[in-house]
Amino acid sequence: MRLFLASYRFGAHVDRFVDLVGGPGPISVIANAADAWPPRARESAVVSDVVPLRRLGFSPTEVDLRNFVGRPDRLTDALSGFRSVWVRGGNTFVLRAQLARCGGDEVLRRLLGTDELAYAGYSAGACVMAPSLVGIDSADDPGEVTPVCGIRPRWDGLGLVDFAIVPHCPTTDADMRDPGPDMANPGDESARMIEACRGAGVPYRCLTDDQAIVVDADATTLL
Repeated sequence: MRLFLASYRFGAHVDRFVDLVGGPGPISVIANAADAWPPRARESAVVSDVVPLRRLGFSPTEVDLRNFVGRPDRLTDALSGFRSVWVRGGNTFVLRAQLARCGGDEVLRRLLGTDELAYAGYSAGACVMAPSLVGIDSADDPGEVTPVCGIRPRWDGLGLVDFAIVPHCPTTDADMRDPGPDMANPGDESARMIEACRGAGVPYRCLTDDQAIVVDADATTLL
């Protein structure tokens, strides 16, 4: 299994991303974390991710999960045409719900488990890989799920890593078991996510926007 999980896009490790996914080539883009946004904003979000991928030599194509609701076999066929998938940020709960509606959670688990596909995701695209979405509501609104997706929010992640990811942290201390005074402001999303994870006994790792976590086979590395 190959995962590149970042706080913001490539972080400071674009070369490691390119290497992990096997170099430039066809890459699918999943932008459904932005489904609650106005159409024009969502379209701009897709463009903002496609452009840097093209500059790196990739050939990105959006795979919109809304076109595969109740059709996991068709989604499998669509994703199997790519060597890697890029999953952008937005609302983690909306992304999780859209994956559930089309069976994308199981499709990704299967394709990643057999190494047919490499996964790169940032912010919501990284957070959704955790076992639990506890604490994510400090930053993302689960109330957006039902109006957009027609189902109730889910609080389970895909479970492909065994810890929660706290993105956009202001400090380079990756562990942050004790957030410290600079993270103690109750209005700070990162601090509130940390406190929620700690209160629920959920292991977590913090990422600044320069950092990334790479899972390559059985090895997990913080960059």
